[in-house]
Amino acid sequence: MRILVVGGYGTFGGRLARLLADEERVELLIAGRSVVKAEAFLHELQSIAGAEGAQLRACRFDREGDLDEQLARLAPDLVVDASGPFQGYGDNPYRLVSAVIKHHINYIDLADASGFVNGIATYDQAARAADIYVLSGVSSFPVLTAAVVRRLSAGMARLTSVEGGIAPSPYAGVGLNVIKAITSYAGKPVKLKRDGRTQTARGLVETQRRTIRPPGSLPLRNTLFSLVDVPDLRTLPSLWPSLQSVWIGAGPAPEILHRALIGLSRLVHLGVIPTLSPFAGFFHRAINLLRWGEHRGGMYVDVTGIDSDGGKIRRSWHMLAEGDHGPLIPSMAAEAIIRRCLDDRAPAAGARSGAADLELADYERLFEKRDIKSGCWDVATDDARTGAKPLYRLILGAAWERLPAAIRAVHDFTDEYRLQGIADVERGDGIIARSIAALFGFPATGAQIPAGVTFRVDNGREIWTRDFAGRRFSSIQSAGRGYAEGLLVEAFGPFRFNLALITDGAKLRLVTRGWSLFGVPLPSVWAPTGDSFETEIDGRFRFHVEIRHPFCGLIVKYAGWLERSAGS
Repeated sequence: MRILVVGGYGTFGGRLARLLADEERVELLIAGRSVVKAEAFLHELQSIAGAEGAQLRACRFDREGDLDEQLARLAPDLVVDASGPFQGYGDNPYRLVSAVIKHHINYIDLADASGFVNGIATYDQAARAADIYVLSGVSSFPVLTAAVVRRLSAGMARLTSVEGGIAPSPYAGVGLNVIKAITSYAGKPVKLKRDGRTQTARGLVETQRRTIRPPGSLPLRNTLFSLVDVPDLRTLPSLWPSLQSVWIGAGPAPEILHRALIGLSRLVHLGVIPTLSPFAGFFHRAINLLRWGEHRGGMYVDVTGIDSDGGKIRRSWHMLAEGDHGPLIPSMAAEAIIRRCLDDRAPAAGARSGAADLELADYERLFEKRDIKSGCWDVATDDARTGAKPLYRLILGAAWERLPAAIRAVHDFTDEYRLQGIADVERGDGIIARSIAALFGFPATGAQIPAGVTFRVDNGREIWTRDFAGRRFSSIQSAGRGYAEGLLVEAFGPFRFNLALITDGAKLRLVTRGWSLFGVPLPSVWAPTGDSFETEIDGRFRFHVEIRHPFCGLIVKYAGWLERSAGS
């Protein structure tokens, strides 16, 4: 298959080329207005393709030039428009679409403009007559979103609302055309479905906070999301007419830059500034220069619906990508469709949004090749604080079933019971470590000493009272809210520690993600650390708790085994 990638050395076109470079069944024409840039990128791409990968060729292609001559000369089987910004394609935005239909060439674009994607359907009859497919918006928004919604809405009698958001890594590398698109609608009216009616809201001005947390994985930091004008706002209501509300946001980092953009968008809303478009170049340089934080990104989709009995159902899907794997995801929809074509499963002829042409399983096959994790939550309608579901089961969701039986048995309770066993304890030597251990009531150093834990549930909270050879100390565990959403919160007096529950093979790890004193957040760099986990060995529950601090090293470490005491 000969594939002409327009904007092939740009941000999204370049990532698509990297995804396909190892595919021996394709010839990639890396195209743009600059052959020099195309050839430079081709040199980089060759190291990925190797001798047995895709055939590579650099060529010049100007979407404003003589399209008939260029398409006839290059003779592609498929044109992928990855250039953009699609919001700024002028008075004849579908000029390239008309040309590929005329030449009977299949077409895909990665458009993120809701108006552009919505308007592609006017070419449906012409595309059918040419027996080609013309798919628009083949990217995370709306293709991945729609695939997730189909998965989550299975079994629902009626789908009523969809909410989603994407949080790119601060190191993802944002293209200038993306910034141009965002600044074109920042602070301006954006059409969306809300309360059953088409309404307008202000781009980037509306915000909300969420935590992206695939079951059993280390979650992203709690993220601020702003409303973005993406194809989902129109495409999803057309696919699910019962939808009453749709909201899609983006959560770029660092948050301070995001908040600055929100503030300027408010000035556009108030009429102080007509548009942010002239500042696109400045924003592009700033967001790619001022970068800090974790090199991780993710996405979430929430759906709400009604079951056959009229009951409310809420489900959620979360995806997390580590390092450089996340920036590839927006181009994976095009990759998936191309690989389906190579396997003789080409899309049906016609012009439309690509939202219905892939399923979540298509993405999951691609995710498996990379450090990308995803999973679903079935959100209970009852309040988590009622204790109707065991705390750890509630926080872990689908990851609960991945735990060894001995760990599940320890945490599967909603009343009161006791465990007992044996432990080894090691205390830190320094005066600061000893003082902290004494403050919290941690046990003294000892080998093979009697150990026990009494668990009691109180209004959805778990009260743990630990006993090491008669020395007792207690803590209260609960499900996190707000900034601690999706985390286990453990309180020792006025100190609160936000802990991530991570499934790691046969281990359940507890990782500190934040802490506070009397409700005041403390710097993360000062937070206690240590290797703390639960596991199963020879069918018996084992624990290993290690608490260290940057200022004083080891405070306490205790490890051993526990089992149910008689009569509990």
